[in-house]
Amino acid sequence: MRSLRLAAIAATALVSAPLLAHGFKAGAIQIGHPWSRVTAPAQAVGAGYMTLTNTGKTGDRLLSATSPAARTLQITAVSMGDGEMRTRAVLDGLTIPAGATVAFQPGGYHLMLIGLKAPLRQGAQVPATLKFQRAGTVRVTFKVEAGG
Repeated sequence: MRSLRLAAIAATALVSAPLLAHGFKAGAIQIGHPWSRVTAPAQAVGAGYMTLTNTGKTGDRLLSATSPAARTLQITAVSMGDGEMRTRAVLDGLTIPAGATVAFQPGGYHLMLIGLKAPLRQGAQVPATLKFQRAGTVRVTFKVEAGG
């Protein structure tokens, strides 16, 4: 029975390792699987997605982001109002409450990459720096994945 449990734990670790391999950490903030979608050749904007998990006992705030791949990275929120999808910049930063996870995903929060210097191609990696109020700055890499 014990050997079956150990085998199950080992199998879970092997399956989970690739999922956990693309993560970053800044202080109490865990940044999970930063990714972006492929863009069309003439497309000037892209989007970055990830999860931000605050494992600390104090809230933190994502203040800004930069990347050499784009002129500007903007924290953006998508919402529905009057039957229309609206996108707005989150100018004062985004709070990540203590013990909570904030998902950056299509149709919600995301980092808008404005003024792309080159198209985002599948398999490429886009470097970026995230700046948090408490956790400081951290370099991350957004993996470019197929859209859809």
